[in-house]
Amino acid sequence: MIEVDHLSKTYGSTSAITDVTFSVEPGEILGFLGPNGAGKTTTMRILAGYLPATNGTAKIAGFDVHENSLAVRQRIGYLPETPPLYPEMTVEGFLHFVARIKGISAGDRATKVTAAIERCNLQDKRRVIIRKLSKGYRQRVGIAQAIVHDPPAIIMDEPTVGLDPRQIIEVRNLIKSLAGTHTIILSTHILPEVSMTCNRVAIINRGKIVATNTPESLMTQLTGGSGYEIEITGETNLAKQVLQNVAGVSLVESISGNNLPRDNRAYLRVISQLGSEPGQDIALALVRAGFGLHEMRRVSATLEDVFLQLTTEEKNLPTEVNSAENEGEAA
Repeated sequence: MIEVDHLSKTYGSTSAITDVTFSVEPGEILGFLGPNGAGKTTTMRILAGYLPATNGTAKIAGFDVHENSLAVRQRIGYLPETPPLYPEMTVEGFLHFVARIKGISAGDRATKVTAAIERCNLQDKRRVIIRKLSKGYRQRVGIAQAIVHDPPAIIMDEPTVGLDPRQIIEVRNLIKSLAGTHTIILSTHILPEVSMTCNRVAIINRGKIVATNTPESLMTQLTGGSGYEIEITGETNLAKQVLQNVAGVSLVESISGNNLPRDNRAYLRVISQLGSEPGQDIALALVRAGFGLHEMRRVSATLEDVFLQLTTEEKNLPTEVNSAENEGEAA
C-alpha cells in the first residue's frame, strides 16, 4: 500500500533524511518512531505531497507522490501535528467544507460527513463551534477531516501530543479502530503509543532508518529480550562506566528507586546483548570496583530500551535490523 524507496531530502549541504526505505502493508499500523529532529515530519510531509524529495521515490496505492500528486492526495488522509481546523466553523460545517475540497459529490457529502462524525464519536459535538472544543475533541475533528473521504491510507504526525491521559486513550482507541480498513503511518516520539497501537515499527535516527520490525521482535533481536535492575551503593556515573565495559552489556541507564531515597544509593537498568547472559560478570565487575551490591534482579526489555540503544549517539548502531519479510528473502 505504501512504499518508500531510498528517499532523501537535503537543504543545501544539510541532509534532513537519507536513503529512507520502508513499506506499510494494507490494513497495517506502522509506528514511525524517532527523537525530535530525526526526520519524521520531513518524511511525512513528503508522503503527503507537501514537500518534494531530493532523491528516491514514494508510492501510495501504486501512485508516485511526486509524479501523481493529485491521485495520491485523493487516496490519503493527513493529520499534521497541529490539525488544520477553522475555529469559527461548526464541526459539521467544517467537515462539509473539507468533503467538498476533497471532491466528494454533493449527493454523497452528507453521508460521508455523518460517517466520519460517527467514526470519531463526535455526534454530540457536530453543531459546536470548533474553538469551544477541548484539545481532545479538536484532535478528533482533525482525524475526522483526514478520513471524511474514506482514504485507503492515513498519515498522522504526533496525534497525541499535548493530550491528557484520558484523551490519549480515546484517540489511541480511535486510531486502532481505523486499522484494517485503512493503512496508517503513525509518526511519534511517544513510546507507549507505539507499543499499544502499532503492528510494526520503523525507527529513524539522524535522518536514517536504523530498524524496522514488530516491537516484540525488535526487543528480542536487539536486547535478547532481557536485562537487570540493580541497586548499589556508590556514584552513579562511575558505576555506569564500569558496567558499559562488561562484555554482553548493550545499554546502561539510571532509573528511579522504588523505595525512599537512601544515602549514596544508585539504581541502574542494564540491558543485555542478544544471546548473552552477563549477570555474573556484572556483579563481579561492580564488587571489584568497590560498589556495594544490594539487589540485582532480571527484568524484561522494553521498547524504550530498544529506542535508547538505537538513538544514543555513542552507540555503534547495527547496519539494519531486518523485518521478517527481509529475513525470509535471505533464507
